[in-house]
Amino acid sequence: MNTRPVAGASARGRRGRGGLALIAGALVLSLAACGGGDDSGSGSGDGKGKGAGSQKGEQSAAAVSIAPKSGATGVDTSGALKVGVARGKLTEVTVKDAKGAKVEGAISGGGASWTPSTHLAAGTKYTVHAVAKDSEGREAAEDSTFTTLTPKNTFVGYFTPEDGSTVGVGMPFSIRFTRGITSPDAVEKAIRVKTEPAVDVEGHWFGNDRLDFRPEKYWKEGTKVTVDLDLDGVEGRDGVYGKQRKTVKFTIGRNQVSVVDAKKHTMKVTQDGKVVRTVPVTTGKPGYDTWNGQMVMSEKLTVTRMNGETVGYGGEYDIKDVPHAIRLTNSGTFIHGNYWAPDAPGHYNASHGCVGLRDVRGGYDSSVPGAWFFNHSMIGDVVVVKNSHDATVAPDNGLNGWNMSWADWKK
Repeated sequence: MNTRPVAGASARGRRGRGGLALIAGALVLSLAACGGGDDSGSGSGDGKGKGAGSQKGEQSAAAVSIAPKSGATGVDTSGALKVGVARGKLTEVTVKDAKGAKVEGAISGGGASWTPSTHLAAGTKYTVHAVAKDSEGREAAEDSTFTTLTPKNTFVGYFTPEDGSTVGVGMPFSIRFTRGITSPDAVEKAIRVKTEPAVDVEGHWFGNDRLDFRPEKYWKEGTKVTVDLDLDGVEGRDGVYGKQRKTVKFTIGRNQVSVVDAKKHTMKVTQDGKVVRTVPVTTGKPGYDTWNGQMVMSEKLTVTRMNGETVGYGGEYDIKDVPHAIRLTNSGTFIHGNYWAPDAPGHYNASHGCVGLRDVRGGYDSSVPGAWFFNHSMIGDVVVVKNSHDATVAPDNGLNGWNMSWADWKK
């Protein structure tokens, strides 16, 4: 009941009928405020006001739970973060790091739970905000903060090609890790390759420390490739976590594939499938035959030293100034200029396994075949050798995964 009329008691000291009129008027107002002349309990007369207000004030039956508990430290980067609800359904879950970057995830089980779709970063503070509704539509919310572990042992990946580079159609994205990986699925999941135009790209492990990505066939000219390395926090092996987060972009240049015929001593240089030049070559002599197969250019050296001891041939040769050398395998196969056996290209095979083109000492003459080919080649271009007496080059000897079938590559 309205208690304001009590204040009128201060008027008792006043004389006359005016004071009594004030008190009487206040009592009338008080009665109107309490009763209103309606037995329904609502001034509107519809019977709904009191019930609606009562329901709004009730607490939601939904109980949101967040793991790990708020304030936790040293939290694992995978499998520890979970959000659930009892007697309700989750409607919103937002997880952010200290910089405001969101962690993607999905609500599942008909709204019963939420889990992240990827691992968390190491040594990072996260905030969680979760909202759920019960069967009556009433909301309940829960907030939490926690910090992930700081690893004692870490790994990174060294990759090729470089960010911002333009490469040939045979170039895979190859990454070599500083530690052997025993959880390859977790690591591979954290590396995302996107292309424009879109093409299916698959990864293949060579041993436990190298992972290459390529499409089924050579890249299409002009393709733009983006690789997201989200390795920070990935447990690659027990107690060893990635500490790398980087985006790498590269573009595929014109299509150049050169075909070496070891029997005919020639190399046909093709661009977009058309022969642009036929070059005399010399390949590996008997006992030192050149590998057959598809080989991708991985390094270009204007002048370099070649010593037989570095590839297991002892002191058979030591040439300090080999011009226009392009690496084709890790084991030491190059296509390079040759000035010490000028009659060999186009006539006979005289090398210790490399492909040689006529050149001059010092490589100063840009018109000779060695210089021309060097200047018209880029990292990622393909050299195919056929009709040699040796085996096909191993897919992991250089960037030469094209010598593996697509079915085997995807295994």
